[in-house]
Amino acid sequence: MKIDIEKIKKEKTIKELLEFSIINIDKPTNPTSFDVSDFVRKTLNDFGVKKTSHFGTLDPKVTGVLPIALNRACKLTGYFLGEDKEYVGIMRTHQEVSLEKIKEAIKEKFLGKIKQTPPKKSRVKREEREREIKSFELLEEHGEDILFRTEVQGGTYIRKLIDDLGKYMNIGMHMLELRRIKAGIFRENDKEYPSVNLYYLEKAVDDYKKGHEEPLRKTLIPAEIISELHPVVEVKEENLGNLFTGKPVLKNYLNKTQKFGKSEVICVFSEKRFIGVYQIINEGEIFARPKFVLQPINNFIK
Repeated sequence: MKIDIEKIKKEKTIKELLEFSIINIDKPTNPTSFDVSDFVRKTLNDFGVKKTSHFGTLDPKVTGVLPIALNRACKLTGYFLGEDKEYVGIMRTHQEVSLEKIKEAIKEKFLGKIKQTPPKKSRVKREEREREIKSFELLEEHGEDILFRTEVQGGTYIRKLIDDLGKYMNIGMHMLELRRIKAGIFRENDKEYPSVNLYYLEKAVDDYKKGHEEPLRKTLIPAEIISELHPVVEVKEENLGNLFTGKPVLKNYLNKTQKFGKSEVICVFSEKRFIGVYQIINEGEIFARPKFVLQPINNFIK
């Protein structure tokens, strides 16, 4: 079952979207990811946005895609964090070396599964972890500076990746600039949901105050977009009362029988109405238990 996110977006009011949506922010250089998230919260505070959270930290000097969840969509943050990320950046070599030698080193040691220890300044425990480098391309060379693009598993430290590459080659390298162009399903130049800068958001809010809601509506991505990450299961409307009280999905609640692996995460809908995120149990009559349930709010879609 494919959920029509654009249709949901059109049918919801701005108030409903602000209660459960995501903004694909183009983070500028200097502010922290928390600063950007807080800026979004303060900008939208007058319209009922009391809480925001970002999907994956970017260093202050790093720019690019930083999805920000609003209000109850914040509860979904953990389901987006582990998704693949894509970056473009500039690395500087400390000694003269050919592109071919760097490409050889990348092929030998920095593609596929690698071992990486988080940098000293990171907030996570400094222990070796396995991460996957999906691609690592060298695009252009300007003296000691090399433009690169890489797609990696969520949680990979690009600055550390460049440093480790330099150490492996015994020439030294460091990262000069970095921009994230994709974070999971959110992209810099997405056709439907492109990233927007903070100035655009401010202007959209000003327009909304003047009675023009389209610019603000354009920035708000229904959080139902989580259905693009996890399989969708449809339940009968007559059972929604039980589900909204936190009870599990029973097998006879399903519109049709579907098979999933135990512990798999799914999104439960009743037609276009998002019910929540569940985990497959398949024990007796119990099909899945709730991880997050979106309780009804006033004026919700009927």
